[in-house]
Amino acid sequence: MAAGGSASRRAQEARRQERLLREQWQAARRQALRWEAASEGERRVAAQLLILTERGWRLLVDRRWPGTRTANVDMLLVGPGGVFVVDVKNWRSPPQIVDGGLRSGGQSRDEHARKLLAVTKAAEGAVASLGLSPVAVQPLMVFAGQRADAALGRIRVLGEREVGPVLLAERRRLRPESVRAIADHLERVFPDYESSAVTRTIQEDPPAIVRQQGDADGLFDLEGLRDAAMEDALRAPIEQWMTFLHPDQVALVRRNWSGPARISGPAGTGKTVVGLHRAAHLAKRTSGRILYVTYANNLPRVQGTFLRTMAPAVADRVVFRSLHSWAQEFLQERGVPVRLHGDKAETAFSLAWKHVGRGSRLAEIDPAPGYWRDEIDHVIKGRGITTFEEYAIVPRRRRRTSLRRSHREAVWALYEAYESLRVERGVHDFNDVLALALAEAGRPSTRSPYAAVIVDEVQDLTLVGVRLLHALVGDAPNGLLLVGDGQQAVYPGGFRLADADIEIRGDRAQVLSVNYRNSKQILDAALAVVADDAFEDIDGLRTPGRRDVDLTYHDGQVVRVAEPTVDAHDRMLLDALRALPHAALADVAVLCPSMRAIGHYQRLLSHADIPVCPLEHYDGRPVDAVKLGTYRRAKGLEFKRVYLPQHDTTLPNGAPNGVSDGGPAPETAREREELLRSQLFVAMTRARDVLWLGSVTRPPQR
Repeated sequence: MAAGGSASRRAQEARRQERLLREQWQAARRQALRWEAASEGERRVAAQLLILTERGWRLLVDRRWPGTRTANVDMLLVGPGGVFVVDVKNWRSPPQIVDGGLRSGGQSRDEHARKLLAVTKAAEGAVASLGLSPVAVQPLMVFAGQRADAALGRIRVLGEREVGPVLLAERRRLRPESVRAIADHLERVFPDYESSAVTRTIQEDPPAIVRQQGDADGLFDLEGLRDAAMEDALRAPIEQWMTFLHPDQVALVRRNWSGPARISGPAGTGKTVVGLHRAAHLAKRTSGRILYVTYANNLPRVQGTFLRTMAPAVADRVVFRSLHSWAQEFLQERGVPVRLHGDKAETAFSLAWKHVGRGSRLAEIDPAPGYWRDEIDHVIKGRGITTFEEYAIVPRRRRRTSLRRSHREAVWALYEAYESLRVERGVHDFNDVLALALAEAGRPSTRSPYAAVIVDEVQDLTLVGVRLLHALVGDAPNGLLLVGDGQQAVYPGGFRLADADIEIRGDRAQVLSVNYRNSKQILDAALAVVADDAFEDIDGLRTPGRRDVDLTYHDGQVVRVAEPTVDAHDRMLLDALRALPHAALADVAVLCPSMRAIGHYQRLLSHADIPVCPLEHYDGRPVDAVKLGTYRRAKGLEFKRVYLPQHDTTLPNGAPNGVSDGGPAPETAREREELLRSQLFVAMTRARDVLWLGSVTRPPQR
């Protein structure tokens, strides 16, 4: 077809849509004019909203506020975009948002905002029994005869002409059967006034879409509503799935905690999703900012995108940062000089190992300097230890290798040599940044800028990092929420909450046990990797590697491919990716254990003309490209299809405990292997629908 013909068709379709909307507007206007009990302004706004009922929305007008005798709710609107509590205003003077307050005609009108928020809270309570997240219930204040589009806290302030387009642009949250079920339920909870001519008119002359639906379905059963929500999320892009809050988790998001709280549970149980919805919930109910922190650098961008999609009205009040980037900003704001230089710090350690460590007793245990660098980073500096007396007796969490006092003396000599060389070069390492920030946060004059702090993947933080975040909010009610699972730790070392002086009592410790992500086939394959690796969580409990979990998703697939050479293996990977529809690539990840492997597969996919998006550049918005990154970068993310090429190359291969002639002693080898298995487990459990496991077989040695 010629370009002109295509443009002509688009123009004809645009004119047809314009005629349709004009007809719908005229019909809605005629209907609204018959509402004798309504004010003229309310009629005009209702006419705008009645157009939505032709597109799958339900409108409830002039409802009684439950629990009161005379108070009313102007309108409740339920549709694909969620539930909206609408307060219609017909003021002579336009609304103004001044210093976070509502004004009109030079007078404060904050009492109107408070009433609307109270009604919205009642609506949230009503729909919570149906499993709807509070994120999907939004208050609107609509001004007849005015032009407006602003935010008043969580309230969206709109003009008469803005309300229709804004609601039509809302992202789809509910399916038609969910809209009917929720609207029917709200109709019972918020009854109409017997004398209401508005309600009587709607019942006598309902819009066409309402007449077509009828009352045959009645109130949708709770189990059916939940299944419908799950099915809708499964069909959506993976980014929407990653913000799907299961109805059973709604109460957890809304809970009121008297002090620090913790959410834990196996992989796939929705811990991060609960944390995100909790951030939105707190942002709606507090005036301060919410800090959402994780260890990885790439996750804050993704999580920030998710929250802006879920709850745009409060997104600017939730701050997403990696721990170290936030600490640097915190110090900069307070004028504390920081000279972070990773390369120079690494050089200082290399020299310290050369002159002090390599010839010491440490080489008897493990001649590789990396193990001892981790000891300094995660045990000594990560725990804030400053004297040998402290180090000599400290329990080395998640470090299984036994160290005698003479060995610890050798470690301390290596640590002191490193610190001396680092200071001589005038640089800080990452642990120094956290220590400086903790000292600054602990000053009596320092006032926290945050109402609450949510820590995701808390098991990957050091003790100093957790103490720092705790210092920002202390033990205030709803102040600190720790989210994570010790089985998914991908870094050496560890701590207990008691070490950080954080006490979590009673129901402030919640364990999720329902896996909403992985099928049985995928989860069984992942658990087989870590089944023999018991772990200690941050609460100090020793937990077996294979844990009981309830499953809600059963349609996954594990594909195992074994080829004799790397070239043959890579051809199978490319064939599998090419067999997918182009649109499916947006939900695909290829994950590798190392940066070296990432480079290899970046070149392989690029030469095959398969679009690639590195995980460090992924920001949570759908992109038609394969996500490529390391196991560690994939933490906190999910994908419909995950491909793990050469997934077993980092695990023991034949020799007991992975020990070869001249290799490290068995204890450190087992420790290293356990960490590698944990990282592989994390990568495998990122898969929802398909897990592809590639291996390169090697001929037997003669």
